[in-house]
Amino acid sequence: MSAKGKFPVWILFPLVAFLALAGLSYQMLGRDQDALPSALIDRPVPEFDLPSLREGAPNFATASLKGQGVRLVNIWASWCGPCRIEHPALMELAEMGVPIDSINYKDKRENARGFLAELGDPFAQVGADIKGRAGIEWGVYGVPETFVITDDGEIAYKHVGPIQNADLETRILPALRAAGWTPPEG
Repeated sequence: MSAKGKFPVWILFPLVAFLALAGLSYQMLGRDQDALPSALIDRPVPEFDLPSLREGAPNFATASLKGQGVRLVNIWASWCGPCRIEHPALMELAEMGVPIDSINYKDKRENARGFLAELGDPFAQVGADIKGRAGIEWGVYGVPETFVITDDGEIAYKHVGPIQNADLETRILPALRAAGWTPPEG
């Protein structure tokens, strides 16, 4: 207590903050932490037109995703640790015949090219989103994020975070199949 007998209220602020966080944590128990809302599901992919990460290759744009069959669009960066963890799963998907395009997010071209040279390049097209504007249009929370795109250019599914462990079998492949993808024969 202070000299005048009043209780200093500011002492309660840490307790109130702790109780608020504890209440929020309790409220989140039992929820699917991967279920982040996306207003883009069942809607056309956003309008974008990005220069290719590859020298001399055409731009990667919205039109590139329409009428090309079911595919993935992966948003990644060389500076992203979880992107490195996810990369073997993308390589596996590409080996299975899943077409994968990508948007390299807020990255330096030389770093992104080095990442693909080191780990392998599973991507049919790679757009360079240097300023991050396309990522905003796609509703990206953070990299990596992966989208299942239908043949008519609509977003059928969004996976937030790295594809790992059982995600291929329990989330990605079922979403691809539901969108109409079938593995190539042979």
